Amino acid sequence: MNHNHHHAEALGGRLLISMLINLLIPAAQITGGIIAGSMALISDAVHNIGDFTALLIAYVAHKTGKRGPSLRHTFGLRRMEVFAAVVNAALLGGSAVYIAIEALHRLAHPSPVAVDIVVWLALLGIVGNGLSAWLLHRDSGHSLNVRGAFLHMVGDLMTSVAVLTGALVMRFIELPWLDPALSLAIVVYIVFNCVYLLKEAVHVLMNGTPRGLDLEAVKTEVEAMEGVDSLHYLHAWSIGDQSVALTCHVVVPDQSITATETLSRNISATLLDRFGIDHPVMQFETRACGHGALLCQMAGT
Repeated sequence: MNHNHHHAEALGGRLLISMLINLLIPAAQITGGIIAGSMALISDAVHNIGDFTALLIAYVAHKTGKRGPSLRHTFGLRRMEVFAAVVNAALLGGSAVYIAIEALHRLAHPSPVAVDIVVWLALLGIVGNGLSAWLLHRDSGHSLNVRGAFLHMVGDLMTSVAVLTGALVMRFIELPWLDPALSLAIVVYIVFNCVYLLKEAVHVLMNGTPRGLDLEAVKTEVEAMEGVDSLHYLHAWSIGDQSVALTCHVVVPDQSITATETLSRNISATLLDRFGIDHPVMQFETRACGHGALLCQMAGT
């Protein structure tokens, strides 16, 4: 418990540092982009502002999600971080629309770019976004909320690299269309991340089976345990970013309720160790109810 608390506090600190970085960088980039006349640099800055907002939302959701269960929210507020991913997807979509409109306008009316300013500010973006991505990388593998923020950082890092590449090319070749063209390429990447985040978040909110969890494998593993005759009516869903719940019916030989307690502990340990399921709820039966199928046929379907 103390380890989890320490980990949560450390994550909060990393989010705060990333927020500060993504507040300072766009301020410098917008100023420089206006002076240099670079739409790609301004596009990068707008994306960075979106990232600051995304990090702020992620931080608030992270803090809120740590609240314990209540009579009104029996699982606590763990899904607040999933809602944060939905909001971040909307922010990504909005920034993509803005950048696309401005880039298309610049394509129709190209203007010269002050390359030297763009080069230095793009380098600043690479350093800042690279540091932010590094800070969040460790937690991105097991948290949808942090993964969303991490993808923002990686997107910004790639954007800054694209802006730098375009500026270096324009030092030697006069290509006024290259800057807004790179902005449109940035839009494609942003939209890709937007769709990915929204798809993952909606899957969790719709109580979809957690990604990577094979219910057939769960059934096979548990049925192979001593004392279990069969398993049916499995339901699995994500409570939040890092917690998986499962309910099932377990068919066992006729015995006292007390006798099933050891079996229940063994099944719970197996589900946690093999599949990461930390909130199992089992109903013990002496014979399969209904059709005894893997999935329960809900009433009215």
